[in-house]
Parts: sequence; C-alpha cells; structure tokens
Amino acid sequence: MPIFDYGQVEMDYLKLKDKKLGAAIDRIGIIQREITPDPFTALVSSVVSQQISKKAAETVWNRLCVLLIEMTPKSIAQVDLSDIKACGMSERKASYIKGIAEAALSGSVDFKTLHTLSDEEIIKKLSSLHGVGVWTAEMLLIFSLNRPDVLSFKDLAICRGMMNIYGLKELPKEKFERYRKRYSPYGSVASLYLWASS
Repeated sequence: MPIFDYGQVEMDYLKLKDKKLGAAIDRIGIIQREITPDPFTALVSSVVSQQISKKAAETVWNRLCVLLIEMTPKSIAQVDLSDIKACGMSERKASYIKGIAEAALSGSVDFKTLHTLSDEEIIKKLSSLHGVGVWTAEMLLIFSLNRPDVLSFKDLAICRGMMNIYGLKELPKEKFERYRKRYSPYGSVASLYLWASS
C-alpha cells in the first residue's frame, strides 16, 4: 500500500517553527499512513466509513468490493440501490454512493483530472455532492491526493491533539488559524502528529 509521502525536510521545518509540536515529532518519529491514490475509490470508501467504527467499515467495504468486482462509477451505476444497501449500510448512504458514481459518469466531477485543481477547488467541487462535507473532502486531499498543507478545523481529533500539545482548555477558530499559518506549507504533516497526540 502506498503511504503519505513526507520526510526529514517537513519534520525539520515544523520543529523549527514550533517547539511543542517539535517535541511531539521527536517522541513519535516518522508516521506511516496508508493512502488510496485513486480519488474515486477513496471518496466512496470515506462515505462507507462515515459514523461507523473502523471494523464495521472494513466489513461493509469488503462486501461492497465483492458485489462490484471493480470499484468504478460504471460498476456502481449497474447495481441496484438495494444491493448496495444490503452490504450493510443505510439507504441514504447507498444513495450517496450512487450519486458519486453518477457525478463521475456525467462528468460533473472528473475524478481523473481532480489532481490538477487547487485544494479549494477540490473541496468546493466534492462538497457539492450529497453526503460529502468539507471534512470528507479535506481527508481526500490528504489520504488520496497527498496534498501537503491540509489542517482541518472540522476534525475533532486534530483539535484535541492541538489542545493536548499546547495545554489548551478550548480552541477558538482564530487560535486554530494561527497554528495553521505557522505549520504551512506542511499542515498535512502537522495533522498526522496532531492525530497521534490526541
């Protein structure tokens, strides 16, 4: 499995910019997080795993992969909503997955050229789909497109990690933004350490 790509350069930069985060980086060492390079597969997978445990998500995902044989917009379009639902998800979630496939087939979201767009353009495009929020789009930027500078205010674990590292009781958006600027252009790498610290 490919992993999120970063190394000493990014770690050294963050350690230079922020002593407390730097101490966490030294303590934790290099983090290997798997990525799903195909953004279509990654998006369907993230919808599957919304609001359920990791173990449950794996079970549902494996059933879906067996049903579809290959994870493509066409293969999703060819099966019934009820068959997708029978993999172990709600009708709403199954319809989100159908919707993502339709967007790919109609060309309203071109997953093949997604990597050519800016982070903001990708978030805007993906979060226009039903069942895909800003957070899901941000996670796709990191764990599919390997974008280097994503730090999500909507991610509870990232906020918790930040509060742990800096000993904060609360984290207003302005304060979060200050840290985000400090970590830039390597916000995604900071995210990995904030998750580990939460």
